[in-house]
Amino acid sequence: MLTIYGCYRSRASRNLWLASELGVPFKHVPVIQAYRLKDPNAADAPLHTRSAEFLKINPNGHIPSVDDDGFRLHESLAINLYLARKHGGPLAPADVKEEGLAAYWSLWAATEVEPHSLQIVYHMAGYPPDQRDAKVAAAAVEALRAPFAVLDAHLGNASYLIGNRFTVADINVAEIVRYAVPATELFAANPNVKAWLARCHDRPAFKAMMASREAEPA
Repeated sequence: MLTIYGCYRSRASRNLWLASELGVPFKHVPVIQAYRLKDPNAADAPLHTRSAEFLKINPNGHIPSVDDDGFRLHESLAINLYLARKHGGPLAPADVKEEGLAAYWSLWAATEVEPHSLQIVYHMAGYPPDQRDAKVAAAAVEALRAPFAVLDAHLGNASYLIGNRFTVADINVAEIVRYAVPATELFAANPNVKAWLARCHDRPAFKAMMASREAEPA
């Protein structure tokens, strides 16, 4: 059986969403980020990214990780590409060209969008108000104007990223773009991105994943 290590309030959300979309049975082992704990070394500390038990699974000390019948893999985007390839169906790339596109969009989102979208979610919503930096948030918004325009142009000709159908690429990119939601001006300027993200977020598997995320302690 597939085992997913991580918490919903982490990049493991990408893997938990996809596994639900695929209908793959899986075991979820909650693992929290060590930096979120007041004392990770406390005797009653929950399983976390620096726990000796988890470091045996992923010596990098990050979540998510998966164990698929003895095959271990780390990094959320790679995990999703692997799971889609293994289980097939409409969410998986249909041929080698679509495999290339799925890898392209995943890496594009990780390099062009995520470094800046994370700053938006931190400094517009995630951090306590007294720790937010408006200048950092504004710089992140400016940095995302060009990538969002690229994505918007692509989505002007298609409902989804690959093959005009919902695929693993949409999950990988949507979960990174989601961080930028507090910057409403980016979505107002890019209506195709806004509509695409709404379509992704209207899926039952996403709604179920987010409900579980909201149920976790902040």
